[in-house]
Amino acid sequence: MDRPRILTPDEEPDRRYEPSHAPEPATLPDPTPSYSGDRGYEPIHPRSGLRDLARKLVAPFIAAVFLLVKYGAILLKLKVFTTAATMLVSIAAYAWIWGLPFAIGFVVLIFIHEIGHVIELRRQGVPASAPLFIPFLGAVIGMKQLPDDAWKEARVALAGPILGSVGAAAFWVAAEVNGSELLMALAFVGFFLNLFNLIPIVPLDGGRAVGALHPAIWLLGLVMMVGLLVVSPNPILIIIVLIGALELWRRWRERKEKAEYYRLPVWQRVTVAVVYIGLLGALALAVSATHVERTF
Repeated sequence: MDRPRILTPDEEPDRRYEPSHAPEPATLPDPTPSYSGDRGYEPIHPRSGLRDLARKLVAPFIAAVFLLVKYGAILLKLKVFTTAATMLVSIAAYAWIWGLPFAIGFVVLIFIHEIGHVIELRRQGVPASAPLFIPFLGAVIGMKQLPDDAWKEARVALAGPILGSVGAAAFWVAAEVNGSELLMALAFVGFFLNLFNLIPIVPLDGGRAVGALHPAIWLLGLVMMVGLLVVSPNPILIIIVLIGALELWRRWRERKEKAEYYRLPVWQRVTVAVVYIGLLGALALAVSATHVERTF
């Protein structure tokens, strides 16, 4: 048997550069959660604080909606609430066309005009509702009964343009003080609306006022409105012409039954004529003085 030979240092292999082989790691469980139906391996996600915060914020809103639905009928019976709500709707509608500042001023002018009617109606003891605004048609006031005679009806009709003209004049003064074209434009529109309302056709204030003078003037107002419609076609003018024609026919048929309603002393007729014609002239001059080229 051969004796093993001892290697010399030069012949011994250099083991310093041999790669080290680490032992294979033990198999670890897969950290990916299992969604095969075994929920025991699903990770636990902490609840977000935003969800709880959103829930706390939404809860009062839901409660408010519930109360509004439950008691909305009661709120709608409040005259102030109804007037304010219709004013906001009208402002939004006009703002879409002319912008918010002009829309607010425009609705304020209409409100001042209508308040003139309300003041005179309540002064006469006639039950009247608060103004109800209708976008692009102005506003209306409900009356449970007509005034006692054409004289009192004329006073109610003229009270609107009179107070409305005062409101427009206030805008005019403010425009002159501040040099504001916007306020001047609102003053012009206010004067023009009150002047337009004096056309002697029954749906408008002028028609109710001239009833104290002579019912035949309603026919003149209807002809004027038809002529205006031909010159400048407009859906609102069409509505006024239709209502005016129907109202003219109704009042003409009832003229004998309500003869006492239109029978007035001469001084009352003269008073209505002076106020009506004077208001027409003053408003025409004011419209001319406040006219501006710029449109808002």
